[in-house]
Amino acid sequence: MKRKLIISLILFFFLLLSTTAVSQNKGAANMVLQGGKLGSVPFSHHLHQKLLGDCNICHKAFPQTAGSIEKLKAEGKLKKKEAMDQCVECHKKEASTSKALPTKCSECHKK
Repeated sequence: MKRKLIISLILFFFLLLSTTAVSQNKGAANMVLQGGKLGSVPFSHHLHQKLLGDCNICHKAFPQTAGSIEKLKAEGKLKKKEAMDQCVECHKKEASTSKALPTKCSECHKK
């Protein structure tokens, strides 16, 4: 009986630790997104995660894997400016609630 309890506890803690490790992998803290002719876009990934709280707000159009935006564009499954349009729409919406967020091209794109 004790042996089954000990084995059960060990399995429980193993599953708990492995689940916690997976949930903590939230991608790179900062990224640089390809921004076309206007230059790349430095992107504070962890800041957006903290502020938004729901990954699907951004990731509804593309999966949570590195390089997915460019891959989907190359495959013709994501329009050229679809991800950017999603960012701009959200920034404009939030800016209307008095938060100062970048909404002009030069405020995000850096050459």
